Amino acid sequence: MLPALNLIGWLACVVYSTIPSFWLTIHPSAKNWRSRPPPYRVLLPIWMAMWIAVGLITARWRGVALYSSLLAGMPAGFLFGAGFWLYPQSGISAKQLGRFPELMPRVHEQRLITTGIHSRIRHPVYLAHLCEMLAWSIGTGLAICYFLTVFVLLSGAVMIRFEDKKWRKDSGKIFAVMRVPAVFPRLPRYLRR
Repeated sequence: MLPALNLIGWLACVVYSTIPSFWLTIHPSAKNWRSRPPPYRVLLPIWMAMWIAVGLITARWRGVALYSSLLAGMPAGFLFGAGFWLYPQSGISAKQLGRFPELMPRVHEQRLITTGIHSRIRHPVYLAHLCEMLAWSIGTGLAICYFLTVFVLLSGAVMIRFEDKKWRKDSGKIFAVMRVPAVFPRLPRYLRR
């Protein structure tokens, strides 16, 4: 694989791998962040510091490839396509992704989406992130990209648990959506037999 693509893949995985940590920085203390307007003057530098920290920690392994194959581009391309398809299907705006409704509830509406793709999976954006990370991992063959993907799976599971607990508490009603799988959609009944 071209060195430039390996570098881009590693950097993309570094950024994606910090998303659960960034979310966990905001969520448990959202009330405290709300009291310091505007919170993103502090939060964005914290997130960028996470990128730098993960980049510095993983830099020594960014050249370790498990394999190098042009054929890996085919499944990587499919995963990129799936990820890019999922983002707009989620119906979630950039402001919602940035946690604006949680941090500025008087200005931005926070709502639970249960229609469209959300009727099949609760967190399509997280699945899109995972598809992008897997695409870079498979496409580059870099061990560090695979490691960061596993890290995201573990930290993302914690993040999803916190988020689902918040929706159950805040919705004021039974969170029936919990019957919908979190990230990986169930196969249709005719395929499960």
